[in-house]
Amino acid sequence: MIQETAYVALGSNLGDRAHNIYDGVRLLIERTGVRVRLSPLYETDPVGFADQPPFLNGVAELWGKLPEPRELLATCMRIEAELGRVRTVVDGPRTLDLDLLLCGDFVAADEHLTLPHPRMHTRAFVLRPLVDLAPEARHPVLRATASELLRALESADT
Repeated sequence: MIQETAYVALGSNLGDRAHNIYDGVRLLIERTGVRVRLSPLYETDPVGFADQPPFLNGVAELWGKLPEPRELLATCMRIEAELGRVRTVVDGPRTLDLDLLLCGDFVAADEHLTLPHPRMHTRAFVLRPLVDLAPEARHPVLRATASELLRALESADT
């Protein structure tokens, strides 16, 4: 167990999307004992594999005595599977997606875990709800806050 703050991206585009997300968060709380604060949920277009329904996306802030990052990721993956996620198509439709974005200043890059999340800084559907919760959350590799990353992404899109 570590005393940190972690951020988990939440997404769903199959079934009752909001229910799937809230069920996943409930299970995260039950399985880890952490406290959670949620961002608003946003409806977003799919990225990558475009022939699928729109997503609901948000971010959960977890704090308290967190499991080690690898165990937290494993817990997220077990919850996804328990709630019906089947991984058949990369970036394909899913009942629930729980992506570990940040865990304090922890940095890892191996076959099982990459932290911070390798694409979080390129995804407005992740950064916007992260900014809602923690605009000053700092990417430990890029050394930019969530607000700075979102502004850079939005200015690159214009």
